[in-house]
Amino acid sequence: MKKEFYDLAWEQIEYWQNQDKKTLKKISRLLADIERNGNTGLGHPEPLKGNLSGWWSREIDEKNRLVYKIDGDSIKIYQCKNHYNDK
Repeated sequence: MKKEFYDLAWEQIEYWQNQDKKTLKKISRLLADIERNGNTGLGHPEPLKGNLSGWWSREIDEKNRLVYKIDGDSIKIYQCKNHYNDK
């Protein structure tokens, strides 16, 4: 599957590349799992509601979430740092 990063998500990937390679590896594992299993699998996938209806969330760790959606043969990544409820 093709991976499409929103600008915010790409900035966050760059942050993890510089600050925490372990978290970056976890994100890579989650993305690989999404390719294999869709909206099931690692990271406790859950569908989001409200403004993010149609998107899914997976736990990267206690504080951070991967927010994504599968669109045909691509994975759109909205964010990969913080929690989607954080302002």
